[in-house]
Amino acid sequence: MSEIGHRLKQLRWEANNTPATGIWLLRRRLASAMRLVIERLVTIEAPSEELEIAAQRLEEYAERLAERPKRKRYVGFSEAVVADAETEDEEGRAGGHFDFSPLIGRSNPLSPPIEMSAEDDGTVHGRAVFGSAYEGPPSCVHGGYIAAAFDEVLGYAETFTERPGMTGTLNIVYRTPTPLHQEVVFTCKADRVEGRKIFVTGTLHAGDRLCAEASAIFVGMKEGTYAQLVAARAAREGA
Repeated sequence: MSEIGHRLKQLRWEANNTPATGIWLLRRRLASAMRLVIERLVTIEAPSEELEIAAQRLEEYAERLAERPKRKRYVGFSEAVVADAETEDEEGRAGGHFDFSPLIGRSNPLSPPIEMSAEDDGTVHGRAVFGSAYEGPPSCVHGGYIAAAFDEVLGYAETFTERPGMTGTLNIVYRTPTPLHQEVVFTCKADRVEGRKIFVTGTLHAGDRLCAEASAIFVGMKEGTYAQLVAARAAREGA
C-alpha cells in the first residue's frame, strides 16, 4: 500500500471518530447550532419581524467573524482521499482537515454529517440522517446530495487499495426514494485495481430497503501532482 494510502487508512476519518477537545469542540458546537438554524429556517413559518431579527443578528455575527484573520493553511480540502494527512493543526491533531469536509465534517454546518467506519476487509460504512435542508421530492433526499455522499464514501473505500486517487467517473442508479429524518447507510468497497484506475461499488439502504447503487472509477494521481496543487493554491492565497 502506498504511504498516503496507509496513512489515510490509519486515520479512519479521525475527525469523526476522535473525541473533540478545545477549539475543535467549540467549532463542532457552533456548526451543530448552525445546522439547527438551517433546519428550522426551511421548516418554520415565522412573522417578518422574527425573520428580520434573525437576519440582523446573523449579519452582525458574520461581520464580527470577518474581523478575524483567516487560517494560514487551508484545512478544508474536500477530496479527503488525497488530503495532506500528515499535517497537524494548531492543536497538534493530524487529520483535522476532515472536520471541515462538506459531507463528513462535524465542524462544517453544511454536512449532515456522515459518520464513517471501516471493516478489516476494506468494506466502508457511512451512516447519516439527512434533514429538511436536503429535501428533493417531498420527504425524500435530493438525488444530488446522494451522489455527493456516495462520492465521499466510495472515496474512503478506495483508499484501502494500493493507490488512492481522485474521482474519474461516478454512476448512480436510484432504486427507491431515500427518506429524510431517518438513518440511512452507505456500504462501499473497492472491487479491483487496473493500473491507475480503482473500481469501487456501493449501495445505499434505508433499513432493509435498497435506495440506490453506485459505481465509480478513481484515478491514481501521478507522483508530484498533489504537491503541485498545494503550490498553486498557496500562490493564489498569497496574491
